Amino acid sequence: MNDHLIRMAIRLRGLIEEKEGQDLVEYALLAGFVAVAAGALLPAISSSISTIFSRMGSVLTAAAA
Repeated sequence: MNDHLIRMAIRLRGLIEEKEGQDLVEYALLAGFVAVAAGALLPAISSSISTIFSRMGSVLTAAAA
């Protein structure tokens, strides 16, 4: 019983201390907000932004497969 609790505590500690993925998500969200703002302020580049995000989506889909 104690061994099970120790393993669970170690896993929980690892999840709490893991922050690399969080930073990546924050930067991705920031990039998305900047792209949306740029597209709203400069309509001429909105199609370019859309193309870039479509390509990134395609690459991520291919990488996941």
